[in-house]
Amino acid sequence: MRNLIVVAFVEPVAAGMEFPREDWPLHITLVKFDVVDPPPGDPGPPGDGDPLAARVAGLMDAPIGAALGSAVTIGAEAGFGRRGTIPVSLVEPSPALQTLHEALVEAARSLPGRISTPGYTGSGYRPHVSHRPGKTLRAGERLALDRIALVDMAPDGGHATRRVLRLWDATS
Repeated sequence: MRNLIVVAFVEPVAAGMEFPREDWPLHITLVKFDVVDPPPGDPGPPGDGDPLAARVAGLMDAPIGAALGSAVTIGAEAGFGRRGTIPVSLVEPSPALQTLHEALVEAARSLPGRISTPGYTGSGYRPHVSHRPGKTLRAGERLALDRIALVDMAPDGGHATRRVLRLWDATS
């Protein structure tokens, strides 16, 4: 199984970029899922070193392309987690963001695997940006969904880092 996530980055990132799991660039999670690796010997698309990433990205190209560049607005602060101790900035309701989320959930469900957090999908989706030390967004800030990425949560089987597998970038 591969642990994957699709996010809209608020900060600049690059395809292939790796970062420590505790030092994520600011982002909005779109969908988190686990998917079964293709069987050994599955060549995948020609010239692609990661057939699974290419397959997943291919399923997500159209909805991401349609949403790329859409704007969202940061709303109030909230506390997430069991005790509400994880500070986040909520994203105000956005039809474009909700439509993107739902399309990505459907794409993930079409793959052999599972949605990691099914309670946080569909009507349970609460888009937000988790605060990082020295990095907090302000209510009323407008953001463009211009850097959407497929990220491996455990590249090469290691859980200490994250790797950007595919980046859809409207800024370049």
